[in-house]
Amino acid sequence: MAIKYVPYYPNTLEGQAILDNFVRTKRVLRYRDNDQVIERVQRGMPLYEMEHQEQIGKNLHHNMVVRGECLSACAYLKEQGVQVDLVYIDPPFASGADYAKKVYIRRNPKVAQAIAQAESELDVEELKAFEEKMYGDVWDKERYLNWMYENLMAIKSVMSDEASIYVHLDYHIGHYVKILMDEIFGEDNFRNEIIWHYTNKMSGSSDPKDFVCEHDTIFRYSKSSDYFYNVVKEERDVPVLQSKRVKVDGKNMRARDENGNIIYEESMDKKVKDVWTIPYIASTDSQRVDYATQKPEALLERIIKASSNEGMLVADFFGGSGVTAAVANKLGRHFIHCDIGINSIQTARDRLVADKAEFEVLEVKDGVSLYRNPVQTMDKLKSLIQGLRNEDALDKFWEGSIVDTKYGMMPVYLPNLMDSSTRLLDIPLMNRIIREALPDLPDDTQRVIVYYIDITDRKEIEQFIKEQNDQTTIDIELRDLKQVLDDVVLEDEAEWEVSETHDSIWSGWQVEMKSFHSDRVLKKIEEVNLKAEQQAMQKRARGKDVPFNPIRISDEGLETIEWVSLDCTNADKQAPWHSDAEVKIDRLGFVALNGKRTTNFWDATIRCDQRPLRMKIRNICGDETIFQL
Repeated sequence: MAIKYVPYYPNTLEGQAILDNFVRTKRVLRYRDNDQVIERVQRGMPLYEMEHQEQIGKNLHHNMVVRGECLSACAYLKEQGVQVDLVYIDPPFASGADYAKKVYIRRNPKVAQAIAQAESELDVEELKAFEEKMYGDVWDKERYLNWMYENLMAIKSVMSDEASIYVHLDYHIGHYVKILMDEIFGEDNFRNEIIWHYTNKMSGSSDPKDFVCEHDTIFRYSKSSDYFYNVVKEERDVPVLQSKRVKVDGKNMRARDENGNIIYEESMDKKVKDVWTIPYIASTDSQRVDYATQKPEALLERIIKASSNEGMLVADFFGGSGVTAAVANKLGRHFIHCDIGINSIQTARDRLVADKAEFEVLEVKDGVSLYRNPVQTMDKLKSLIQGLRNEDALDKFWEGSIVDTKYGMMPVYLPNLMDSSTRLLDIPLMNRIIREALPDLPDDTQRVIVYYIDITDRKEIEQFIKEQNDQTTIDIELRDLKQVLDDVVLEDEAEWEVSETHDSIWSGWQVEMKSFHSDRVLKKIEEVNLKAEQQAMQKRARGKDVPFNPIRISDEGLETIEWVSLDCTNADKQAPWHSDAEVKIDRLGFVALNGKRTTNFWDATIRCDQRPLRMKIRNICGDETIFQL
């Protein structure tokens, strides 16, 4: 449950935000769920407890990596009085695509050194791997625009008066979001429609009757007419002659010699215009971090240099690979990275550690981050709710049904964790269930079950049901989904040996990993193997000689470890993490020590100067478990 709702703007009426521009938006876009958006926006941004998970360096400038949704992150920033000077966001494009992370099985460190010579040139594609879906960019247009409206309103509420915002989209939904931004920021505050042109990545239609798409669109708006901007220049291919400019009586004039002739000088740079030709990141590029939607650093460098100075605060509320925070840090800006996905948080965190950045890692405790990402949770829900089954006869509003001996078939509503607007059970949503969903159910339906992640006021909702549900004889049972999820998160298991060493090679403490077992990773591998075996059998049945090579894990299971960190500062399991030493194993088995890449294979050990008190292990799928040493 949210602690409270933070108004978007300080001018409030009975604790609610005044939305002067909302009538026009409703008239122009005619959202199907517009009334619900009004209700939610008027209530404000949900403020949840924020957990401090890790501190990297002294962090005097309060840089943040936040796991949570944009709305909740903005509520926290506004409550803390934080104002952002520049925002870049690369939100989902409403493209209908699913994005997956390729998960690689690491080398077994017990044998890695022995095979180093033979396998040093091993092709990456030969490594055993599987894919795991990270998030789905699957929306209907109305819900996407409602969701974006709330996010943009929240972002505007934490922007400083001189701030600018860059919203990165493409042809799928960008023209609709442009209308939203006209409403929220004002048409007069539209600054540019920037075309990011790339030639090394194809997107859009590949139909030979269509033009090939080679660009994305970035909409740039300012918070007010008094916005911050630096002229950005780029190098020309060949030098040109330009007239020298001088100021005369405050006016910018062409310089002339004593004879009145215009003075020309050679120039090798030019002002950047609104079409930016910047290559997409090649698969072999050193800045690659294996993140599906990663953007090039050159793109963010141009944006950050144009709309901020050193010491200003740059934020990305759909942070993805962490490129905004990484570039901001390199350019001397302060940063906020926010994302709902744990893969994004881990990728950004490791990237910033490698760059020697100082920051803290925070997590919004909104009851959603029970698994690694919302997609994973949604995939698991049907197996977690006992008795839930598919029911083709039901409208898509219902996830399925549970058969009960007393009530018969009970339709089940589940909030869509991909859509923040469904996570809160409030009166508008309950009204929709009563007025739209219940009347379409079969006549013999006696009871429905409505699950929720968060609820405005359970007693208020139950009273509303009692007063309004007079058109049917169907009972509505409310259930807290968090109670279902809390009991099923299994932590990984590990065995290790701690020793103190004093010799010519090392003087300090060492933790040697003996075994590591992740139930979730092993089950995922079983699923992948089963699917691969079935596909091989089907191909053999069609006469094709296809071998089946299952992914196998050693008895020690050390191949399923991606990252290990030691905390020599805090012994309390609940205290914020302090990484005094860490190793990260890449997909080829090489290690990065404390963020610095090496050409060494991991030998199943991690070393530190002081006695380690806690150890955190991240498996190859991204789950992290803390162990007391």
